[in-house]
Amino acid sequence: MAKILKTVGDEDRKKEILDAALYCFLQFGYSKTSMDDIAKKAELSRPLLYLKFKNKEDLFESIFDFTLEGRYVEADKVLKEKLPPNEKLFRICELILIEPWAKIEGHPKTDEFYEACSKLSPKSTEKYERQIRKYAHAVLGDKEAAETFYLSLEGLSADLPKLKTLTKRVRILVDRFSR
Repeated sequence: MAKILKTVGDEDRKKEILDAALYCFLQFGYSKTSMDDIAKKAELSRPLLYLKFKNKEDLFESIFDFTLEGRYVEADKVLKEKLPPNEKLFRICELILIEPWAKIEGHPKTDEFYEACSKLSPKSTEKYERQIRKYAHAVLGDKEAAETFYLSLEGLSADLPKLKTLTKRVRILVDRFSR
């Protein structure tokens, strides 16, 4: 029983660290955030932080995965639902783009964070891109349309819009593609 509680505690601690790191990266930027900053925000010692993450790059990459944790599973469930294609595709976009965007939008260093994601988390970024293409293909039924949808979707956030603007843009795009 104690071992189970320890594991849950470890997961809770990891979530606290990732939340603290996300806050620091969005407030101060990747280059100006130190492991000390993250440790202080997470209210733990720097050595304990290094027990959980080997370095700042490892921690940053974990944030990308943490932000999308469980979202692909939920998107897979949406694919199985009996919904019109436009609603299915929009709901998937909500899960893997709009809701995570709500976590990062509007902070002082959102632009730097957004740019750093593709540079510092290439494996996670590749998985994200693959998943979007997969979902678009499953809904639209056409590989070329799915690729075009993915590229268009990527462009919608290029100017770092407000959440409301991004949501409107995604709705328009989804409606155009799923006619």
